[in-house]
Amino acid sequence: MAAAATSAAVPITCSSSSYEDDDNSATSSWSLSSPRHRPYRRLLHDEAQRLCRARRSQGPGADTPRWVRRTADQMDRYVDDDRAGHVYGRHVVAAVRAVRATASRPAAADDVRRVMASFVTKLTFREMCVVLREQRGWRQARDFFAWMKLQMCYEPSVVAYTILLRLYGRVGKIKLAEETFLEMLEAGCEPDAVACGTLLCAYARWGRHKDMMLFYSAVRRRGILPPLSVFNYMISSLQKQKLHAKVIHVWKQMREASVAPNQFTYTVVISSYAKEGLLEEAMDVFAEMRKKKKFVPEEATYSLLISLSSKRGKGEQALRLFEEMKGQGILPSNYTCASLLALYYKNEDYSKALSLFCEMERSKIVPDEVIYGILVRIYGKLGLYEDAQHTFEEIEKAGLLSDEQTYVAMAQVHMNVGNYDRALKVLESMKIRNVKPSHFSYGALLRCYVAKEDVASAEHTFKALSTYGLPDAFCCNDLLRLYTRLGHLEKARLLILNMREKDFQFDEDLCMTVMEFYCKSSMIEDAEKLFKEIQRNGKPMKVTTMISLIEMCARNRIGMIQKEESPKALDATDSSAASMVLKSLLDMPGGLSSACQLISKLARQGEQLTRNKDQAKFLYEQLTALGAKLDDDSALATLIVQYGQHQQLEQVQELFESASSSSSVGGHVYNAMVDALCKCGKIDKAYDLFMEMVDQGKNRDAVTISILVTHLTKHGKFQEAENIVHGCFRDEVQLDTVVYNTFIKLMLESGRHQEASLLFNRMKENGINPGKISYNSMINAYATSGLHSEARIVFQEMQDSDLAPDSLSYLALIRAYAEGKCYKEAEDAIQMMLGSNITPSCPHFNHLILPF
Repeated sequence: MAAAATSAAVPITCSSSSYEDDDNSATSSWSLSSPRHRPYRRLLHDEAQRLCRARRSQGPGADTPRWVRRTADQMDRYVDDDRAGHVYGRHVVAAVRAVRATASRPAAADDVRRVMASFVTKLTFREMCVVLREQRGWRQARDFFAWMKLQMCYEPSVVAYTILLRLYGRVGKIKLAEETFLEMLEAGCEPDAVACGTLLCAYARWGRHKDMMLFYSAVRRRGILPPLSVFNYMISSLQKQKLHAKVIHVWKQMREASVAPNQFTYTVVISSYAKEGLLEEAMDVFAEMRKKKKFVPEEATYSLLISLSSKRGKGEQALRLFEEMKGQGILPSNYTCASLLALYYKNEDYSKALSLFCEMERSKIVPDEVIYGILVRIYGKLGLYEDAQHTFEEIEKAGLLSDEQTYVAMAQVHMNVGNYDRALKVLESMKIRNVKPSHFSYGALLRCYVAKEDVASAEHTFKALSTYGLPDAFCCNDLLRLYTRLGHLEKARLLILNMREKDFQFDEDLCMTVMEFYCKSSMIEDAEKLFKEIQRNGKPMKVTTMISLIEMCARNRIGMIQKEESPKALDATDSSAASMVLKSLLDMPGGLSSACQLISKLARQGEQLTRNKDQAKFLYEQLTALGAKLDDDSALATLIVQYGQHQQLEQVQELFESASSSSSVGGHVYNAMVDALCKCGKIDKAYDLFMEMVDQGKNRDAVTISILVTHLTKHGKFQEAENIVHGCFRDEVQLDTVVYNTFIKLMLESGRHQEASLLFNRMKENGINPGKISYNSMINAYATSGLHSEARIVFQEMQDSDLAPDSLSYLALIRAYAEGKCYKEAEDAIQMMLGSNITPSCPHFNHLILPF
């Protein structure tokens, strides 16, 4: 009995499975006013007697019988067979009327006894159940049931108790329903699925979900399985209260009990899975509903799954569902179209978005403000700003302009093209129309003022944002960048201090802005503290963010050096900060490679910016101190070249030896080392290293060859230079114009004009177009050799190659003519210069005057 008492504390309402439907479905809405049109209910006599005997003979453990429902033909026969319009006889109708009449009198415990005195011994148990069921008021039903139990023909029955439970559940008398259920147990009536289902539905109907679940557990422990209609009522009630987890729990129990769901069940369960964000589970149930049960889902079900799939980044699945829905002939709702348009906008598939919008017009689906807002954003992304403005005006004319997000969408379109004044005008119009602004619109206002560098208005907007709590990281970042950009460092410091005091959660962008401020203000200790805090909280940082932070530390370090800060102060600040960040970077996948790329970038920029070159050296030293070796030939080569330009031979050699010991050195490093040795004046070592490089089969860089040959020539080492030239020709090394010019110049300086001419021809044969320097060199060479005809031919080639001869070209040609005593041709060359708007200088005329 304790278990029974526990099981009674649960909620429910009666559904189609109640005894009203089972026993007397034809009289469930019995009207006493029209005899001919009253609902009639009379079971076939033999079937009714058989079911009654079967139930009574089985005792309290009897299964619930399935009550017979008449067909239309049977109903006609019962009407024809009716006894004066009363299926149960006049005395039953009179009893129903007598009990109902007590509702108009003052409440009295003996009212029913008095009015039913004449009916004693005249009603059978079944007829008393009919009278009980036909009562409209719970008090009359309660009092009649009390009278009913005093009659000789009464036997405790789950049917009578279930009728009373249904009536109590209908009017919300849960406590009376629970007491009635307990009484039924105490009377020895074993509750069946209909009785339990009736109480379960009563609990569900009146929001007593905790009691409902407790009672359901008790019912299942008794081995009673409620019918599907009760399960549907339960999950529907739970879903209305947004108790989706409990819906899923009941669904799983239905599956365990092998209760076959219907379309309504699937619809509710899929919705709850979707509302809980369980997309995969929702899709599994959806697939079962479609493929196994062959049910056609409703538009709302498709809409939920499309929206959730879109939010989870499963655009293809969302589109597949949409196509399937259209294949079923289901017209999409505004909500579905809005979800798809948002997906197209996110994927930048604007053509499909516009196509869907046109399809909505053809299907006469009226767009709402959300859809128009998405359309405005799409036009903005496509650069169709006039169309976006026109659509915004259409929304206003249609009277749909009421959501601040639509205003902000139009303002963002203006902001994207830098028209912040028009954006501000749109946002101000929102205030005029009494659309209450939120942090969303204030954030857009702040971005406008930050872009216009209007500090006062930005601060005022930020203050308004603060009424909703501390603004988000994006807004804080905007204002902080404005302060930093305009040099309001004290305001920036106070803003950061305010965020720190309120335990504000920094995102990655805000962290970088704060770090930049710390470095700009030489607050490296604070930068270290923030970085340690990020690491301690386990927040992930992108490699690019860490690289930027390292670069800032290096930049600040070099700035302090240039300001002649004390070495002690330097060691205590950003050296440790850079080392700490570098160490964390090296622990990340690809960290060392990223550090090498940064060093290479800074070193290359160092050719124009000395500070960047110094930063590259600083970072290399920090990596070396951490025991890391550069694994990027490009970074190593760039560093070696930079050290060489400053003739820091010791650092060059140290870096090259370190690279050689750690791994095989690539051709880039060898070429850089040759270049550095040349710049440090170690020509012999550069030549030896180059030849070693040739022996090892390393790729020879054309620039390095040119630099080495130039330095060898300057130091009179013509044989070595010639060896390099012939070695390149022998090994068919690809050379550029600069290298050939260097070789030609080498031949000319050594007086070997013929070989210079051969080199010039070879360069052209190899498809390398000579430049002005090459042509001028060859004209000078032929002039020195007295070969004015050859000089004239080269000059003509130069003109034919679309290279306009300059003053030096004409000077070389005039010199060649003068050496060959072709003065008339020399004078013609002077006239050609004048025709080309090139003014002859003294050297040009000297070649004509000196012979005379």
